[in-house]
Amino acid sequence: MKLIIGQGSCGNAAGANKVYEAAKQYIKQNSLDIDLTSTGCIGMCYLEPIVETVADNGEKHTYVKVTEALIADIINSLIRNTVLEHISMSQEDKLILSKQTRIVLRNCGNINPEDIEQYIAKGGYKAIEKCLRQMTPKQVIDEVKTSNLRGRGGAGFPTWFKWDAARRSQSESKYMVCNADEGDPGAFMDRSVLEGDPHSIIEGMMIGAYAIGASEGVIYVRAEYPLAIARLKIAIEQAVQRGFLGRNILGTSFSFDMRIKVGAGAFVCGEETALIASMEGERGMPRLKPPFPAQKGYWQQPTNINNVETFANIPWIINNGGSEYAQIGTDKSKGTKVFALTGKIKKGGLVEVPMGISLRDIIFDIGDGIVKDKQFKAVQMGGPSGGCIPVELLNTIVDYESINKTGAIMGSGGMVVMDETTCMVEMARYFLDFTQKESCGKCIHCRLGTKRMLEILERICGGEGKEGDIELLEELANKIKESSLCGLGMTAPNPVLSTLRYFRKEYEQHIYDKKCTAKQCKSLLAYTISKDSCTGCTLCSRKCPTGAISAERKAVHSIDKEKCIKCGKCFEACNFNAVLV
Repeated sequence: MKLIIGQGSCGNAAGANKVYEAAKQYIKQNSLDIDLTSTGCIGMCYLEPIVETVADNGEKHTYVKVTEALIADIINSLIRNTVLEHISMSQEDKLILSKQTRIVLRNCGNINPEDIEQYIAKGGYKAIEKCLRQMTPKQVIDEVKTSNLRGRGGAGFPTWFKWDAARRSQSESKYMVCNADEGDPGAFMDRSVLEGDPHSIIEGMMIGAYAIGASEGVIYVRAEYPLAIARLKIAIEQAVQRGFLGRNILGTSFSFDMRIKVGAGAFVCGEETALIASMEGERGMPRLKPPFPAQKGYWQQPTNINNVETFANIPWIINNGGSEYAQIGTDKSKGTKVFALTGKIKKGGLVEVPMGISLRDIIFDIGDGIVKDKQFKAVQMGGPSGGCIPVELLNTIVDYESINKTGAIMGSGGMVVMDETTCMVEMARYFLDFTQKESCGKCIHCRLGTKRMLEILERICGGEGKEGDIELLEELANKIKESSLCGLGMTAPNPVLSTLRYFRKEYEQHIYDKKCTAKQCKSLLAYTISKDSCTGCTLCSRKCPTGAISAERKAVHSIDKEKCIKCGKCFEACNFNAVLV
C-alpha cells in the first residue's frame, strides 16, 4: 500500500507539508505497513493539497483539498479498500488531464522527484544512452531538427540551429546552460518542472552537451525557487552516484559535469547575454550581439542556452523520434506548450496542450471559465513583455505566428486571465512598473523612456490624464522598441500598445470623462448611497474606518466625500446593494 502526497510549491503553500507530517505520524503511531512518499505538482493547483492512495492490487484513488484532519480517514479507507467520495477528485477534474498532451509534464505528479530509480523506471536516461551508443552528435541535432522544436523561452528560435552553431564553433571548452530564471509575474512552468521532474532537465542537457561537444553544464535558477534548487541538488548527486554524470559516462568517451548557479532574481537575466554576465559574477546586463553565445558566451567560450521546458522535451524526442514530435501542432509550431493559467480563472494551474489549440478551449474548456461566471475581458500572454488579447480574438490558435499577430507574444507560457472588473489601463501600468524597475539601465531609451511612460500612466490612473497623453505613449513606446539593446526594452511597451489597440476607449474615459468603468482606479471613483435601497441598518457606518458615513438607524445614510478614502469597506459590508460606486 502506498500514500502519495503532492508536495510542489503550490501543494506546500496549501498545507501539503502539514498533511505529510500528519500522515507520517499516524503511520508510525499505528505501526502501519504503508509506503509514504511525495511527488511534484500534477498541474491542478486549485485542488491542492492532493493525496493519492495505491492499494496492493494497484487500485488508485485521488483525494483533493486534503487537510490534516482528513488524513486518518484516508489511511483507514486505504486499509479497508473503501472510497471517501466527498473528497474524491471529480470526473470533471479527471477529464482536464485527458484533454491535455503531456510531454514536458509527463512525469510531474507521477514520480518522486527525489528518487532517481522512479525516473529510470519511467524510461529515464534511455535517451542519453541511445545517443551515446547509437548516434553521432550530428545525428542528434538532425533528430531535433526533424522535430522542429522551437525554444520555449519566448522567442521561439529553432533549437537545432542554436545547437548546430555551437557544435561548429571550435574550442576546447564549451558550455551547456539551462535558463531557469523564470521571472514573469504569474508564471511557474519551469519551477514546477524542476520541482517535479528534475532528471528530465539533466538528461536533456546531457543530450545537448553531447551534440555540441560541451563538457560542463550550468543550471541558472533564481534564488526564489528554494524547493526547485533543493531537488536539483539531490538529482545531480544521484545522477553522479549512478554514473550518469562525471567521467566516461556509460563506459563511453563522453564526460559531463553539472552545477547550479543561483541567481539574484533580476528579470533582465532572462536575456541570455545578461544571464552570462551574471554567471561570470558581473552585474546582469546584456551585451551587444554578434558575437552570439554560440561563438563567444560563458567565459568567451562557445555556449548554448535553452530554457527548462525546451530541455524537458529533448529526451522524449530522442526516445520517440523527431518525426513523431512533428506530428503534433501546426505547420510552423510543433509539439506542445505548457501554460500557467492564473488570474480570474476557475481552475488555475499548469496545462500542457498541443500547439494549434484555441485560447477559448484552454480558458473555457480546460480552465472552466471565469470565476463567479463573470464576463471574460482579456488574457495577458507573454508576461510583462507580452500583450493583451481581447474577447473578440478568443478563437486565436496557440502558435507563435498567430499569437504575435494579436500584438502579444507566446513568451515562456504565462497566461493571466482577466474579467470585466479588470482595468486595462491599470493593468498596463502594473506591468510597465515591473519592467521599468527591472530595466538594467544600460539603454537610455529603456531606462528613461519606460520611466516617462510609467509617469503618464500613473497620471491617467490618478485622474490627471490630459489630451495628448495617448499619442505621447505611442510615440515613446515605438521609440523604446526600436532603440533598446535587448528583449526587455524591445518588448516592455507591449502591454501598453496592445491595450491601446484593443481598449483605447478605456484610456479615453480615464482622460476625458475621468471615469474607470472597471471601478478599480480609486482616484476616479465616487461612493454614494442610494436613497431607494438604504434600509438604515448602519452596518456600512460601523465598517467605515474614517467615520465618513453619517448613519442613524432606520434613516437613509450619506457619505462625506471629504472624509471618504475610497477603501470600499462600505460597499463590501452592504447587504442591500445600497452603496453605489
